[in-house]
Amino acid sequence: MSTISHFVGGKAVSSTSGRSQPVFNPATGESEKTVLLASTDEVNAAVETAKAAFPGWAATTPLRRARILDKFKTILWDRLDDLATAISAEHGKTFDDAKGEVIRGLEVVEFAVGIPSHLIGDYSAQVGTGVDTFALRHPLGVVAGITPFNFPAMVPMWMFPVALACGNTFILKPSERDPSASMLIAEWLTEAGLPEGVFNVVHGDKEAVDALLHNPDVKAISFVGSTPIAQYIHATGTANGKRVQALGGAKNHMIIMPDADLDMATNALMGAAFGSAGERCMAISVAVPVTDAVADALVEKLVPKIEALKIGPYSDSEAEMGPLVTEQAKERVLGYIDKGVEEGAKLVVDGRSFKQDKQGYENGYYVGGTLFDHVTPDMSVYRDEIFGPVLSMVRRDSYQDAVDLIHGHNYANGTAIFTRDGDTARAFSHDVEVGMVGVNVPIPVPMAFHSFGGWKASIFGDHAMHGMEGVRFYTRIKTTTTRWPSGIRDDAQFTMPTLG
Repeated sequence: MSTISHFVGGKAVSSTSGRSQPVFNPATGESEKTVLLASTDEVNAAVETAKAAFPGWAATTPLRRARILDKFKTILWDRLDDLATAISAEHGKTFDDAKGEVIRGLEVVEFAVGIPSHLIGDYSAQVGTGVDTFALRHPLGVVAGITPFNFPAMVPMWMFPVALACGNTFILKPSERDPSASMLIAEWLTEAGLPEGVFNVVHGDKEAVDALLHNPDVKAISFVGSTPIAQYIHATGTANGKRVQALGGAKNHMIIMPDADLDMATNALMGAAFGSAGERCMAISVAVPVTDAVADALVEKLVPKIEALKIGPYSDSEAEMGPLVTEQAKERVLGYIDKGVEEGAKLVVDGRSFKQDKQGYENGYYVGGTLFDHVTPDMSVYRDEIFGPVLSMVRRDSYQDAVDLIHGHNYANGTAIFTRDGDTARAFSHDVEVGMVGVNVPIPVPMAFHSFGGWKASIFGDHAMHGMEGVRFYTRIKTTTTRWPSGIRDDAQFTMPTLG
């Protein structure tokens, strides 16, 4: 059984904490690796390493930083399959889904390679007689990313490429459930020429997280995970003087209007609800058909597709959906299905009945695709983020009723509407109080040159991730006002200076 260590100062390092935990293959249910868990002292030592590397990296020209990231990008492209395999083996998502994850993360690397133009400052000449002003963005120092299990490559790549390009050094604390992807990334960054200590990986649990939150040399924290933990990260980090962006949970709705292309909407729902076994913060978990006629027709189209879902391990090239990440995740999802039945929702397709019959995979963490109809807003399957292959249908009589339903939910991460009507689509995209909106697009994750982030209880902090929001988060403004001797007055001024 292999052991996954930390990566600090350009090399793998072991742990003296004496703590570790198993890493499971979700497809088989077997423990295949062990990951070491860092102590507070070990996290602080990694921060010291990153702090020592910061002055040299910050002084490196943006163009040279970009060239290193560009080489890393090339390595990623060449070894995409290797990284996707590592993700699938520990997360359970299908191989093609894992490749898609890597590509979406790689797009942020491509954006970061353009950092010389993203860091262009502002200059104003002659703001006063003989006076000029310019503003430049400067890196913060040591910054950290705390990332979730569901995207072990993509979410870290939402963070560190922009952070590094801006001149910061980085500590990554990935999920201990699927840690191997972060180690490959660290090795490949070093191979691309990143100096020692600029990018570091520490594995761990709450002890490691708290160490990052309380270390005064960590200037900013990026986080993606559940809303309760996002609230904790934001509150604790800001209380310790850090800049924090903490992305939380989601309950994403998709409105299906009477004029929608139902075949298109059905296929969109299948991918958005059941792709990656529903373990996506942008998964559509609530379908909102407008009118019973639309709902009935949608159910008729969905049921045979859900029942025909090909569920299996990532090694099965025909699999459309894999297992959940852990036994605990499986039990949690099954519990929500039980609760939905108890609360009176109509269980149209029951994923609890799925049994994996492929030899060697019978003990994997599989749950079949599940569909509830006649769900009401007071039910737990509607209120809570289930993070599994469970689609709830909430019927509404009108467009406005559907929008009001969305506005009544605590989460506001992503949403979508399917319609042929431009007026309806425009009104929805303008008026709906959600951070990311799709029109006939079920999972509206922005491209890397735009920014990712929800509203309400789906985000804590003032900046979304990647794009120019990422550049703003990982830098701070310094404004300089200059006047040279030929323009200096020969008398002292004791009033507030004015430059006009």
